[in-house]
Amino acid sequence: MPKDLFRPSRLRGYALAIAAWGLAFAIRYGLAHWFPPGFPYLTFFPAVVLVAYYAGLRPAILTAVLSGLTAWWFWIGPTGFDLGLATMVALGFYVFVVAVDIFFIVGMDGARRRLAVEVERSAALAESRNLLMKEVQHRVSNNLQVVSALLAIEARGAPDAASRKAILEASTRTALIAGLQRRLAGVEGREPDFGELARTVAADALQAAGRTDVTVEVAGDAIVLSADEATPVILILLESVNNALEHAFPDRPGRIAVTLRDEGALRLLAVADDGRGLPDGFSADAANSLGLRIIRGLAQQLQGRWTLERRPVGAVSELTYPRPGSAAPA
Repeated sequence: MPKDLFRPSRLRGYALAIAAWGLAFAIRYGLAHWFPPGFPYLTFFPAVVLVAYYAGLRPAILTAVLSGLTAWWFWIGPTGFDLGLATMVALGFYVFVVAVDIFFIVGMDGARRRLAVEVERSAALAESRNLLMKEVQHRVSNNLQVVSALLAIEARGAPDAASRKAILEASTRTALIAGLQRRLAGVEGREPDFGELARTVAADALQAAGRTDVTVEVAGDAIVLSADEATPVILILLESVNNALEHAFPDRPGRIAVTLRDEGALRLLAVADDGRGLPDGFSADAANSLGLRIIRGLAQQLQGRWTLERRPVGAVSELTYPRPGSAAPA
């Protein structure tokens, strides 16, 4: 039976109260010879509980009153409304029990209803928040695209080749960040998959650099990035790929391997290339290029550590930071 069938209509609630009392009375009267003395309310207690649960406070009080009067007349003391001490004690016990039953059932039902309202309100607020966040991300992405376009226009009027190159690099970075924002806004509230984002960002970097002779391989599809780590991790990946394209493969084809894996309480991002390697005497800590400064700042934001090291073939850029949900220092 639906729980809210009788609550919206007061008439239905009172009808249920009278029906429950009548049924309880009929069962008690029919089994009167089978019940031992001292059980005048045996069938009436379930009726009160039933009505309190399905119809609410007032119908439950009506059922309790009718049941109490009926038990008083027929089965407590002599037939009729006896006013003896034993009868009053029995009635007092009855009133206490049904009052406690009604109080807890109606109170718990009221708490359940208030909780349901709060859950619905919280769900509506969460939906509104998600829509607002998506709108904000779209607006940020659009604004970044506008900034990128303005920088590209500004580059055309740059006085020298070095200035033009720096402004174009800034324009390209801004456009790629705008694309990342759009993709983060398009994951429908779920945490983004690293492999999906990494492949898309790497493809954008290759396209922006005009490189069709370099391949990027991504491993780590099983790892899902949290909202807090997605943007800095992907931006560090992007800067590492751009550095490899510019310095490791300036004039020849090559391969870049991107890996994200968990090592205990730490998470490790590695971007390795098979290019010409690092120049003699190079120190990543001492380098002061814009790309490396961006990487170091993002690594600090993640409370992690970033290194760029020589390999027998090529070089590897590594970011190590605490895995979300762990407190381990990188």
